[in-house]
Amino acid sequence: MQLTPGDPAPAFALPDENGKTVSSDALRGTTYLLYFYPKDDTPGCTTEACQLNDNLARFRTLGVPVIGVSQDDAASHHAFQEKYGLRFTLLTDADRRAHAAYGAWGDRPGRGEGVIRSSFLVGPDGRIRKAWYSVKPDGHALEVLAELGA
Repeated sequence: MQLTPGDPAPAFALPDENGKTVSSDALRGTTYLLYFYPKDDTPGCTTEACQLNDNLARFRTLGVPVIGVSQDDAASHHAFQEKYGLRFTLLTDADRRAHAAYGAWGDRPGRGEGVIRSSFLVGPDGRIRKAWYSVKPDGHALEVLAELGA
């Protein structure tokens, strides 16, 4: 199952790196980037996170929060943020419910079941504005900014 533009974004309420719950309800009225990645401090995930972080000022100028989601716990998220100076929120989806709801978990051709690196631009109306599946980490931040017209 893949989400497409105009689909309602699945609801979520997940703990961030500080244990505070971040929910889709609280984000309503805001355009935000929700991206799913396999694991903290791995090569592709680090590339993607660092490039998003390097462009964070541009996202913030547009009023678009960047939110990463993985199965990693708060301690892992903290270490990842500290090591690379990441300045955006990382959420824990330990039971993979949000992954499943967004189509970010499933069969990966030639690699078996796992996280499908995916990103979702969610509009202020709570609907999917753009969905990217099987994301290539290098250059994705600029791809999202281009979609935002930046």
